[in-house]
Amino acid sequence: MLELREVTVAAGRSPDAPVLLSGISGCFPRGEVCALLGPSGSGKTTLVRAVAGIASTEGGSLHWEGADLEIDDLEPSQIGYVPQFTISQENLTAEENVILALRLRVADLWGFELAGRAAELLELTGLESAAGTLSKHLSGGQRRRLALAIELVSEPPLLLCDEVTSGLDARSEREILELLARIARDGNRVVLVVTHGLRDLGAFDKVAVLTGGHLAYLGPPDTMAHYFRVEDAGQVFDRLPQRTPGEWHASWLKHRDYFEKQAGEKNADAKKRGAPPPAGTPSPDEPLAPPRVAPPWSQFLTLLATRWKIFFRDRGGLALQCGLVLGFPLVVAVFALDGLPPVPSLDAGMSGDVVRQLLEARTFAEGASKAGSAVSGLVLLQVILLGLLGANNSAREISGERAIYEKERFSGLSPVAYVAAKASFLAVLVILQSVWMTWFVRTVAHFPGEGGAQFLFFLLVNAALTSVCLGISALARSADQASLISVYLVGFQLPLSGAVLALPAGFDAALRPFIAAYWSWSGALQSLRETRYYDVLELVIPTTLSASALCAWVLALHILFGIFLAWVGCLRARWDR
Repeated sequence: MLELREVTVAAGRSPDAPVLLSGISGCFPRGEVCALLGPSGSGKTTLVRAVAGIASTEGGSLHWEGADLEIDDLEPSQIGYVPQFTISQENLTAEENVILALRLRVADLWGFELAGRAAELLELTGLESAAGTLSKHLSGGQRRRLALAIELVSEPPLLLCDEVTSGLDARSEREILELLARIARDGNRVVLVVTHGLRDLGAFDKVAVLTGGHLAYLGPPDTMAHYFRVEDAGQVFDRLPQRTPGEWHASWLKHRDYFEKQAGEKNADAKKRGAPPPAGTPSPDEPLAPPRVAPPWSQFLTLLATRWKIFFRDRGGLALQCGLVLGFPLVVAVFALDGLPPVPSLDAGMSGDVVRQLLEARTFAEGASKAGSAVSGLVLLQVILLGLLGANNSAREISGERAIYEKERFSGLSPVAYVAAKASFLAVLVILQSVWMTWFVRTVAHFPGEGGAQFLFFLLVNAALTSVCLGISALARSADQASLISVYLVGFQLPLSGAVLALPAGFDAALRPFIAAYWSWSGALQSLRETRYYDVLELVIPTTLSASALCAWVLALHILFGIFLAWVGCLRARWDR
């Protein structure tokens, strides 16, 4: 049984923060499905989130089977939470979504046992005919059923549903409510359902009416009209504004015992007539121990395999990725289709004519400037384009599926396993992109220098910006915000790197440690030390080059910092996105 004792929730920690829920008390036995009714802003969703532990309580207590949840919290597998909007992987089928949830939330399920359990849940929720349909192609009612199937994978004794019938037609709404009633009774569960609908109240065993954060009624639906002194339940919302929330709460406290006594007498009469046991009658069977959540290493492997499946199934995203990877090296090669300009020679002793020597020196300076600028520019162009690939790789990687992550983390997903799976997936993209860029430019433009060193620094800058943008994706409030910040970050790499214009000493020292483009550009140019191009580079570039080892270490720190940011961002709850 779930019991609420004077539960109070505020909108913040400050003393003057508005109170969202005030002194909510009530009991919800197993086997019952209860509707949480009330106008918008009455506190229904806040109450569900308080029960789930998502919203912190400022006062009162919640108890499950007599245990104070402040002291003995429920295991993740003991609570099922269905948010207002269905959360699932759109490019996975209904069956694949259920199997994904099973693999993440329940340990030691493999092979036929895993498939059999998924089939049972799809049959229970009426989705067996849509098992092979992608989530994005399901109807509204089917999506709600899928959300329920996902939440039932760990067989939670407490199921919380936030407006699961919102936007459905009358038939679909009735079918979902009948399904919830069956889930409550057959599974001996407590099911709380936030709803605005008043047309199918007979499907509920109990109704809680909230107004202005106060409890105005908690009892059977067939006595609600009598309590509010209206002809039928559909007029309750019109009646609520006639009193303040505090007055309704005081009225309920005054009459609560009478209505609870009536409900008890009704159940007793039904029992004498030989009717089935009322909702809430405890099951004679002992409750089973909650299933063990899959270990982090198993979650990591599951997430990584799922990410690759989604990657190859998303044709639009795959085409964009291929276009960028194949096209960006072409952009570089366009500037060197005829090869790099040769480094000129200066033979000062070929003539004693001063005018001739000056002309030779001028010709040498122009040629050296052209050759040095071409080499420096091509390296910098590759660095910036790989930076753009890094931003494209990860800017939306976490922010684009934040709701899915929050739901799975609530159910026991390890943030470390999640970030590790993302990093491993992105690492493969980074390696392929960097290999192709290095090989193509060196082959087409006959770029000189040590190829292995150039690949290393192109790989590191791609990985650095991929990691940092992954951190931005985890910290941003939306996918669009993450994309915008990531693009700005790459855009500022060029001027702030000092590779084009020498920065003032103060700015240079302050900004350079954070500019990945500079370290990759500088490190890659070091690969030309054994060529004549390096000599002319020192004459034409305005920026001091750093040692290769230092460049590699700084870029490695950027990578670690980005992964750290992603981990920190994944520790922060973002339920309101």
